[in-house]
Amino acid sequence: MARRVLITGARAVAALDIARDFAAAGWEPHLADSVPVRMARWSKAPARVHRYPAPRQQGAAFRARIVELVDTFGFEQVVPTCEEVFHLAAPALHRRLGERLFVPNLATLRQLHDKFAFARHCGEWGLPVPERHPIDCVEGLERFASRSREWVFKPRFSRFGDSALVAPDRRVLAAITPSPDAPWMAQARIHGEEVCFHGVAHRGELVAFAAYRSSWRLGGGAGYAFEPAADQHREALRKIAARLAQCAVIHGQFACDAMFDEAGAAYLLECNPRATSGVHLLTGVGHLAHAIGDGIAAPEAAPRTLYLGPAMVVFGLPQAVRGARVRDWWRCFATGRDVVSRPGDRWPLLGALCDAASFSLTGFKHNISTNAAATYDLEWNGEELP
Repeated sequence: MARRVLITGARAVAALDIARDFAAAGWEPHLADSVPVRMARWSKAPARVHRYPAPRQQGAAFRARIVELVDTFGFEQVVPTCEEVFHLAAPALHRRLGERLFVPNLATLRQLHDKFAFARHCGEWGLPVPERHPIDCVEGLERFASRSREWVFKPRFSRFGDSALVAPDRRVLAAITPSPDAPWMAQARIHGEEVCFHGVAHRGELVAFAAYRSSWRLGGGAGYAFEPAADQHREALRKIAARLAQCAVIHGQFACDAMFDEAGAAYLLECNPRATSGVHLLTGVGHLAHAIGDGIAAPEAAPRTLYLGPAMVVFGLPQAVRGARVRDWWRCFATGRDVVSRPGDRWPLLGALCDAASFSLTGFKHNISTNAAATYDLEWNGEELP
């Protein structure tokens, strides 16, 4: 019988692509999520798609359902892709599932997810990070008011770059209200080129890596088209990723945003201890599955341009028209490859559009952004978990 893997966070294109890679490696991939996921359900890649309760609002029921699924189907691995990773790492569930979870413990995830803690630990490990300062009260902003243009302000627990303020003026800065329950940080602004990387670590050893940049982004900063990073940037970040994986003893997927300044020096900005779009550069023929399942080092990712098809059309084309970049958009669209649909598996493209509309409706109902709606039922902001 084929080895079975449960991939959670099926709303993410990353989850579908990981499932395809496990299928290519001979595994039987199952997907699961707490919301209807038409993109995943309409794909031929997963053997089955399961449902579980919302991790954030129904934590105990979520943990019980995960245990039930693992016991029923005998999953050898549980691989998260979205912020349900934090709920899977809750101590009780982590003890119950043990080695089957491709997840670090919650303490490690907190080190990586808390943006200020991440920078502090990186400094202790000798990794390059910009100057940073915690801000947990409105009065803490006053020291930056006269030179706010030199800093980036962001919540210590946030996602998609939605709330980050890059070089704000006094008026914009005065609008935020940090508190002990909702702490922020100030990070020195680095001028240069932003490059991201996605890594997979097996008990502290880097076993898969891809570095990329994105010139097509949503307003908050999330990219939806991905191009290979320059050779010198890739090699510099590979060394940083290997060091980070070793020092933090990471067992799972992790991704970082970095900035190369005008002198070519790299600085780590923040970390996402979960799957990101960079994973698409590692999927295809089963190498990622072997890295996750068995710790077998994956070969270097082939240089290629990839994009999220629905976002490239819905957001990219209007951006290209407004910014007089239609020629650039067409070059990316024509020479790159969509990661949502594949030959013989085209229905996920329509499913992704339906899912996006559903999240937009959820955002409208709760008066939040579509990005926020996409993590409304699973985000984690440092709360204690049983």
